[in-house]
Amino acid sequence: MEILNFFKRNKIKAKEDMPVFPVPATSNSHPYYSLKNFSGFKLSEYELYSSLREAVPVIDAAIDKIVRLMGIFTVESGNSAVDRELEIFLNSVPTNGGNCGIFPFISTYINQLLTYGEAVGEIVLDKSKRTVAALYNANLKDVSIVADGSPLNLAVINNGDSSAAVNCQELIIPTLLNPEPGTVKGTSILRGLPFVSGVLLTVFNSLKTNWERVGDIRFAVTYKPDNNSQSLTKKQAQQIADEWSKAMRSGEVCDFVSVGDVNVKVIGADNQILDCDVPVRHLLEQIIAKLSLPPFVLGISWSSTERMSTQQADILTSELEFYRTLISPVIAKICKMYLRLNGYDDYIKVKWDLINLQDEVELSTARLNNAQAYEIEQRIEVKNEDTTSY
Repeated sequence: MEILNFFKRNKIKAKEDMPVFPVPATSNSHPYYSLKNFSGFKLSEYELYSSLREAVPVIDAAIDKIVRLMGIFTVESGNSAVDRELEIFLNSVPTNGGNCGIFPFISTYINQLLTYGEAVGEIVLDKSKRTVAALYNANLKDVSIVADGSPLNLAVINNGDSSAAVNCQELIIPTLLNPEPGTVKGTSILRGLPFVSGVLLTVFNSLKTNWERVGDIRFAVTYKPDNNSQSLTKKQAQQIADEWSKAMRSGEVCDFVSVGDVNVKVIGADNQILDCDVPVRHLLEQIIAKLSLPPFVLGISWSSTERMSTQQADILTSELEFYRTLISPVIAKICKMYLRLNGYDDYIKVKWDLINLQDEVELSTARLNNAQAYEIEQRIEVKNEDTTSY
């Protein structure tokens, strides 16, 4: 009876010596957690939209393209001397980060307006308060836009404990993009994209994980001991693991030789990587449709006809014209403040350049066609007069 118990104890011990090697699982989540856990009622929308531009390059490139396609502008007052002085001011006024000229200020302003739906700028006066010294783009984390007694009047307050209104509100330039009725909160053009972008990042992250496994192959080494070596299983498995690691991580090509029933397989070799072209294209179509940009502007060569490209360019032109109507009052307010401080009349007109060369070509073609039609009509009219007089 005791002998049976002895063998029973050895059998249990042999089972306890069976090797178990825990392997940490690879995280299958992309690093932009704010997109995955997005909720429309979070207060950290600014961080969310910043992460969105950082995570999806197409969105960041689209906003930069819109800013650049806005074009340049000139300001006219009707007085050539005042126009020259205004031009010097607009090209030399200091702006953020050591830049010079109003165009860097306007580019940052548009960028902020499109990304967050709100933008705040400040006209900085010199110490004597007699002229404009600089233009400054405020950080939206430091200030907030509120209603000053009425939704038609906007005021900017500090986000500190006191939430006091900023001094000299006449020098502050707030702008809202597509505010909802009854509110003074702008709407970002990125609204509605966090969920779609989160799915896109999940696809990319899965693709990254699959290619890491394909490029850096993982092996499953299985050792089946015989009945005579049950007690030495852990030691033999450890020895096989050590020798396998040396063979795989050696700088030279090595062969692995083992005695016994050892089976080596490549993990995931029998699985195929899913085709991501179709789902990625569907997601990109949703993103590009929200940003109102033709695909060819972003370097995406989807099948399209020449007429379709022309129509898409016309739609983009209308979008840019809408954004120009929001920025023109900002430019006008800066110029009017400069003219008043320098004793001039504050009448000005902001004139934007044509958006692209295609518009000029179309206008020239239309004028040529009208001129040719007029010439033909004149010839027909003269010929009819000669016939009648005869």
